Amino acid sequence: MTLLSRQNILHGLNRLDAVARAEGILVDLAVYGGAALALAFDLRMATKDVDAVVRGKPEFLRRAVKQIADEEGWPEDWLNDGVKGFLSANEELFLLREFPGTDGGLRVYVPSAEYIFAMKCMAMRPEGMNGSQDICDIQVLASIVGISCSEDAFRIIEKFYPSNRIPPKVKFGVEEILERRQKENDNVDTIKPPSKS
Repeated sequence: MTLLSRQNILHGLNRLDAVARAEGILVDLAVYGGAALALAFDLRMATKDVDAVVRGKPEFLRRAVKQIADEEGWPEDWLNDGVKGFLSANEELFLLREFPGTDGGLRVYVPSAEYIFAMKCMAMRPEGMNGSQDICDIQVLASIVGISCSEDAFRIIEKFYPSNRIPPKVKFGVEEILERRQKENDNVDTIKPPSKS
């Protein structure tokens, strides 16, 4: 399986930018998941693909993504829109300064920390508490956003998704993650350095 580092992702996006500029078009691309964590928050070393949604120009993107896959020896779906089912109607995105799309080319957006936290919770994979990268991402994002309890977490999730769309597995999973995180924090607080005598 090919893993894409932050450098690979930036290289792929820079190639897309160059192809779009060469064709004289502007492409809006929102990047999510592990790629967004790598680009915007420097939280991921690598990811298996780039979850992204293009606003307009889908035929251009399909062709350019395949061209770059061929050039780099990457899978044809190195950039794909499999994340579409987890998008919120209340998206909170910001523009990456590396890709402003000022003179055509690529304009890249990534989710805010709160939005990607909510997305990660909603997309929580069923590998269990110890087998999913989502769990680790949720824990780190909870720290970044300043979430200390499940009430805080659900307030943020419900900012992006109606409460009736949040499955029970997500509710139980988030509660368990935050309980585990609280216990770990409590254990760190109770460990005292040895006294000097």
